[in-house]
Amino acid sequence: MSKESGVIEITNKKYPKALKQALSVLVPSSGPKKLYYKGNWSDDIFKNCLAVVGSRHLTYYGRKATEQIVTECAAAGITIVSGFMYGGDEAAHLAAVKCGGKTIAVMPCGIDLIHPANQKNLYQEILNNNGLVVSEYEGSAQPQNFTYVQRDRLVAGLSKAVLVTEAALNSGSLITASYAKKYNRKVFAVPGQITSEVSRGTLKLIKEGAEPVADASDILSYFKVLVNQGVNQVDRAPSSQNFVSSGLTKTGSLEQKIIAQLKREALRADEMARIFNVPVAQLGTTLSLMQLKGQILQDFGKYYIS
Repeated sequence: MSKESGVIEITNKKYPKALKQALSVLVPSSGPKKLYYKGNWSDDIFKNCLAVVGSRHLTYYGRKATEQIVTECAAAGITIVSGFMYGGDEAAHLAAVKCGGKTIAVMPCGIDLIHPANQKNLYQEILNNNGLVVSEYEGSAQPQNFTYVQRDRLVAGLSKAVLVTEAALNSGSLITASYAKKYNRKVFAVPGQITSEVSRGTLKLIKEGAEPVADASDILSYFKVLVNQGVNQVDRAPSSQNFVSSGLTKTGSLEQKIIAQLKREALRADEMARIFNVPVAQLGTTLSLMQLKGQILQDFGKYYIS
């Protein structure tokens, strides 16, 4: 097992077999002859790879969906592959790192360049947690428009399946999904609201045959991984269902009604006051207490389940 930097040529038996096979589907010479890397290059990290990509303008819903699904998949031993950009990629890498899972960051630039630069801490966390950073470009080569597409083909090629969490119709995530289809790889998509710009791409994928994902078990079943494998060891905050059953709320209480409603959709305080027919002041006190307990959180004026 290597925890350093280096280069793997396509003639080397360590070159990822899945990637070599995938890229040969398009044009035999289309695969990079060399892969530059930093971190943990091992056969094990390439064994079961899931690409997770999403919008750069990830919504709260998209981030929570990414965290929930990736945490369970990574904890079960699946390697999370993504493109290291802010938004969906960053959320996927971070969720894998936090649960002690493996992740591979495929860069659109030279191997010595951290891009985006403000994700230097995440870059280091990936390396510190036996992850891997890969690029087909050496040195400090700057990213270009075409290198993002080149990176997308590697993200899809390294993986047995691709999960798209959120995507607009012109999203780069759809490019990754299109490569996955060409490679005969499974495509999963998280359903989103029909009114959301960043759900139009995922809904399009589902229309075209992508499998909608309700939770991580849909993906774990495809990878033939036991649903509970490793998940119990993950130190996670209690889910909304755990809150309801933990005794923090009582049957028929306003808190329980709030949780039940927020599990359906995020709402503002005035909207909930009308739904529950209670004074806004009284509701505000209850919401503040629930925030202190960690049951809910507020973002841009709306309340969500934590």
